[in-house]
This record gives sequence, structure tokens and C-alpha cells, in this order.
Amino acid sequence: MKSFAVIRADSAVKVHTALLDLRRYGRIAFAGAPKIISSDYADDILTIVLSTPLRNRCYSAAVVSLNTIPSVAIGKLSKIHPPAHIIIISPKHEIFNELKDTIDSFPEFKVQKSGELEESGHKVSGNYSIVLS
Repeated sequence: MKSFAVIRADSAVKVHTALLDLRRYGRIAFAGAPKIISSDYADDILTIVLSTPLRNRCYSAAVVSLNTIPSVAIGKLSKIHPPAHIIIISPKHEIFNELKDTIDSFPEFKVQKSGELEESGHKVSGNYSIVLS
């Protein structure tokens, strides 16, 4: 693992789409499965990394470890337009070691082909689905 991507969005559907976009269009290699994190924790990470007050809260969030060098991940991310706010965390950020030590304790955010996405009792048709374990 060389870096982390923290994905913040308005919904799990947007987090899911952003994860797919990172792989498909950004060609960013994941070092492990994406993990669900609380929206409050994702907001805290943003304020720590940017050292600025939070403007907008998120309602769904995930973190994924990357096999991509942070500068390369940032460059690739700038060329795609995912429907979520994505923060690349490198070893130079103080939160990096905390994420490295705790990522295995978070529940998995599974992306599966074929199925339906169920969020808050609503089903959304699509080619992919998320299984929250």
C-alpha cells in the first residue's frame, strides 16, 4: 500500500460509482477491498488534510488502500470526474498511519457485478451493486 483514497459523497450510490471510476477510468490499482467509514470520520480526515474548516458534510464514505504512488493517483484523479469528493492520503499526511493501523477494522464495501443497489429501502437498477457487510 502506497496511499489511500478517501471517498466522500451524498450517497452510497455515488461512492460506488466513484470507486468504479477510479478503477475503470483512472486505472488506479487497489491494494485491498474498499472499506466503509463513517461520514463523520471522512469529514474529520478532510479537515485534517486540508487544514481548513468543513464547508459541506458528506452522508456516505469509504476508504481504499492503493498500490499507486500518491502523485500518480492525484494526476490520474484530476483527469476523471467522479461524482464524489476523493482525497488521496500519502505517508506525508499525519492521518496516514492511523488509517494504515485501522483499515482492517472497518466493514467491507463490496462491489459486485450484476444486481441491484439497495440503499435506504430504495432499489436502483444497474449493472453493479454494493453489498454492505
